[in-house]
Amino acid sequence: MASDGTTDLRERGVGELLKQLSQETTTLVRQELDLAKAEMTEKAKEGGKGAGFLGGAGVAGLMLLIALTLTLIGLLDTFMKYWIAALIVTVLWGAVAAVLALTGKNKLQEAGPPVPEQTKETLKEDVEWAKTQKRSAAR
Repeated sequence: MASDGTTDLRERGVGELLKQLSQETTTLVRQELDLAKAEMTEKAKEGGKGAGFLGGAGVAGLMLLIALTLTLIGLLDTFMKYWIAALIVTVLWGAVAAVLALTGKNKLQEAGPPVPEQTKETLKEDVEWAKTQKRSAAR
């Protein structure tokens, strides 16, 4: 018996050690899945808050753009026909929309997929640990 009350690993049979390794690996996998779930839940909560604020800002921004558009059309209307003023403002907003869409697309591509990075790293460590445990058990 070891000082902590467990049987010394060298005195156990290979089958018993492999059974223990299997149990510990199962426990480890469950813990990693729990960690991934917790990490993704936290990311989703933060993303939801941000999306809510962005939605509110979008509505306010839309109201601002409508008012600005009407003001600009009214200003241009004093120098030209109304339909020409409206066409000029429409083309202007089309160009702005195109630039914003391309910028947004590029930013999304830079962000990459939502992967639980911490869990990914600990899984790599766990695989290495399991390999060393398997080697130790086989001796």
